[in-house]
Amino acid sequence: ITHPTEGRIDVQGRVGSLLEVGTGFHEELTGRENIYMNGSILGMRKREIDKSLDQIVDFADIGEFLDTPIKRYSSGMRMRLGFSVAAHLSTDVLFVDEVLAVGDIGFQKKCLGAMRELAEGGRTVVFVSHNSAAVESLCTRAIWISDGRVKADGNVTEILRAYVGTFAVPG
Repeated sequence: ITHPTEGRIDVQGRVGSLLEVGTGFHEELTGRENIYMNGSILGMRKREIDKSLDQIVDFADIGEFLDTPIKRYSSGMRMRLGFSVAAHLSTDVLFVDEVLAVGDIGFQKKCLGAMRELAEGGRTVVFVSHNSAAVESLCTRAIWISDGRVKADGNVTEILRAYVGTFAVPG
């Protein structure tokens, strides 16, 4: 993360981010304890976490390991737990960066479905990714940024076609 060199943003509403799954997890704490800590770091209040706890655990599919220290979790289990906490944030805008780069296909589909539900529920999801299939599946608009500048903005299929075209091998 770097400081912006120029520009401006006006924020109205609650903004959350899922930039690195599991940021703030503590190895010695259990999955349950890390849900509360990570949720707090992401801006959730205890009562919000209490209300969403069962859904977070069900989505992450770690039920039998909930009270086990996460130092015993696989990287996939940590990723599922981190995504699940962030997916249950009550935000108006959610920034998601390459979260689908890890995890099995089933969980990736589950994540896409969750982000789609958030968007259909009236929230804005800003999905930053190099995964063109995921972008095409999830997004209604694409913005191609290159060297810190907007190179193209518009229809997802057209933007992806132009982006992928820059990697064509001459000949």
